[in-house]
Amino acid sequence: MTYTVVLIPGDGIGPEVAHAACAILAAASAPIEWVEKKAGIAALEAGEKELLPPSTVDAIRTHRVALKGPCTTPVGGGFSSVNVALRKTLDLYGAVRPVRSLAGVKTRFDSVDIVVVRENTEGLYAGIENEITHGVVTSMKVATRDACLRIADFAFRYVVHRNRRKVSVFHKANIMKLSDGLFIRCAREVRDAKFPQIEYEELIIDAACMKLVQDPTRFDVLLMENLYGDVLSDLCAGLVGGLGVVPGANLGEHAAVFEAVHGSAPDIAGKGIANPLAITMSAVMMLNYLSEMHSDAALAQTATRIRQAYDRALVDGCKTRDLGGTLSTAEFTAAVISRL
Repeated sequence: MTYTVVLIPGDGIGPEVAHAACAILAAASAPIEWVEKKAGIAALEAGEKELLPPSTVDAIRTHRVALKGPCTTPVGGGFSSVNVALRKTLDLYGAVRPVRSLAGVKTRFDSVDIVVVRENTEGLYAGIENEITHGVVTSMKVATRDACLRIADFAFRYVVHRNRRKVSVFHKANIMKLSDGLFIRCAREVRDAKFPQIEYEELIIDAACMKLVQDPTRFDVLLMENLYGDVLSDLCAGLVGGLGVVPGANLGEHAAVFEAVHGSAPDIAGKGIANPLAITMSAVMMLNYLSEMHSDAALAQTATRIRQAYDRALVDGCKTRDLGGTLSTAEFTAAVISRL
């Protein structure tokens, strides 16, 4: 069986790393047929009138799965985030970032195995802002019971499906008693009603950050609202070597977008030195997702082969510059392919 997947190369280093990942999947004989679409600055440069063209959204709705490279988001001005728009438009409410130690990447910690589950559509990160008067702006943090229940159920089902052990909710309900209070009440409600066998805890987020950097091995699945999830998933990535070694997925009821969670790095774009590992890891997540959706054991085996190949490449010292190595994008891609 062949699976049609939308490929969004993105901006900056996006096309380089995205096409490297495609080359690895092709070498592994993954039965993927790509439909390439544009988003971000790349869309404008291709003559589109919008950063997120309707044709790109329609393609994802049609094929239901996409692999996406990074898209540029300007800081402190300019256009709004393509990533946020994509998640809201397609209702990709559940973000998943697995963070695990890699044998070939030395950090302060050796046994990190954390999954960050993030509500992806509400909260401060949704970007609802207004200028009340000159020099005065407000940002609105929205939390709804439906969305809080939905992401809590998502997290607990993930724990059961993946044979994990514990959910830790990070919050600031001691200060934001209504919004974060609703979030933790919904998490408790879902756990008590449907998943009482799963270990559960709640931690105020500032104290939780301290505990994370003291001993990340005490954590398993982290559940949190949108902005906290964005910040904490990067912190967790730092425990295992950075965003270059962490994949990501945005999941909804009707579509799934797998993406490299790092930025577009325009300063090194076109130099052939970007690390394609994160988007390759995201592609492996995508293959596993498709294998589960379609009960395709062979596809799961292909995903495992790719993961074993890049794990072995790292152990053998094959690294790009961001990991302390010397390999180019093409050389690292070839190193993974040779170990398939």
